[in-house]
Amino acid sequence: MDELNALLHGFATVLSWYNIGMMVIGLVLGVIIGVLPGLGGPNGVAILLPLTFTMPPTSAIIMLSCIYWGSLFAGAITSILFNIPGETSSVATTFDGYPLAQQGKAGTALTASFTGSFFGALSGVLLITFLAPLVSRFALRFGPPEFFAVFLLTFCSFVGTDKKTPFKTVISMMLGFGLAAIGMDTISGGLRMTFGWSELLRGVDFLVVVIGLFGIGEILVSMEEGLRFEGKNGKINLKVVLQTWKTMPKYWATLVRSTLVGCWMGVTPGGATAASFMGYGLAQRFSRNGHKFGTGEVEGVIAPETAAHASGTSALLPMLALGIPGSATAAVLLGGLMIWGLQPGPLLFVEQKEFVWGLIASMYLGNFVGLILVLSTVPLFAAILRIPFAIVAPIIIVVCAIGAYSVHSAMLDVWFMLLFGVVGYVLKKLSYPLAPMILALVLGDRMEDAFRQSMLGPNTGLHVFWSNTLVGTITTLALIMLFWPLVQWLWRTVRR
Repeated sequence: MDELNALLHGFATVLSWYNIGMMVIGLVLGVIIGVLPGLGGPNGVAILLPLTFTMPPTSAIIMLSCIYWGSLFAGAITSILFNIPGETSSVATTFDGYPLAQQGKAGTALTASFTGSFFGALSGVLLITFLAPLVSRFALRFGPPEFFAVFLLTFCSFVGTDKKTPFKTVISMMLGFGLAAIGMDTISGGLRMTFGWSELLRGVDFLVVVIGLFGIGEILVSMEEGLRFEGKNGKINLKVVLQTWKTMPKYWATLVRSTLVGCWMGVTPGGATAASFMGYGLAQRFSRNGHKFGTGEVEGVIAPETAAHASGTSALLPMLALGIPGSATAAVLLGGLMIWGLQPGPLLFVEQKEFVWGLIASMYLGNFVGLILVLSTVPLFAAILRIPFAIVAPIIIVVCAIGAYSVHSAMLDVWFMLLFGVVGYVLKKLSYPLAPMILALVLGDRMEDAFRQSMLGPNTGLHVFWSNTLVGTITTLALIMLFWPLVQWLWRTVRR
């Protein structure tokens, strides 16, 4: 009851014309930022942070958090329409979202992604509201072994759920691990595979690789098919939204499963990108139509978007309750809180109750308003596909180049983008999956750091990954997922 009373006071704080105006402005800016590949939520919040210094802290954090919600919602737009992830967590959305758009079902894919995003985000806010003390204590139990086990589970779930080409999946994953190793070793400080280039000290940026693999690679594939000059036909009326909503209840298991994965990965924190891949992999494993994933399944859009938003929202919990940011955006918001003289941690809920509960109330309102905003623009976004490809393709190339350059303001990243565009084209022609490579590139260095930190402790050895119930359970589950095809084969053999 105390939480409900505090939340009602939070709504009283938020429901002023000024705060609602800041909420809408933040959402619109977030949608614009999310549509531009290469920017993303963390960069957008960081760029616009100085604009809030003259605002009251509550209004400022409302605007910045709504920029984050807007960018998360909009990250799926370019993923579905053009196969270019606007957000790193939207990569998995391209696997089924873009095929749906190619089939003239862009409105259905966008509606499903926005609705799943809303469900995941709302679940994350409920988690923050009612389980803050319990979840905070649980997050403190995560050390390097636990983080490694979580990452191992993510990778093993991809290998274990691939029934067609597991060896190609492993090869693609190894390429990603190799790219993740380029640059400076974060443990020893040594240089790896820089070949004397100082520009490679920072490594190969994930966003540059993604923009090349998916954006430029898709354009090369389209050019080989004859440079389709016509646009895509598709329904662009609001009836598509209602028709899609009618089918959503049958995906309740996917929504719940992806929400649980996302909240767990957000609090621990594993990150929205890892959550989206894990949500997609589990949905593929347990769905009746799992073998059709990658060809245009609505469930393949719902799962990653729900998990990503649940993770992105719940990542704010350890930031508020412990002062430990659970994501890059949470880290930027943490800096903003300190600039405003607020110290995140357990005492924040006691000393700044009005601020904290005002922020939580704004999360509820921000997600509702954000859902209405993006759903009302579904016809507009779907209509973009009716523009002839010959007009859209050059615009996409320019936007991709701008996005790649803006990551580090380096021309080398533009050349990398073009290089990985060719690599993406070749991998697609050879039927190598891109998802494992991207996942390894994103999480490879973090997984390596967690493993090496685990080995530096007093009790070195692989037994550290079974040193307590939590890490032992996660590690065992990861190994089961890795060898799941073998387990299934043995089970069928025994039954015969």
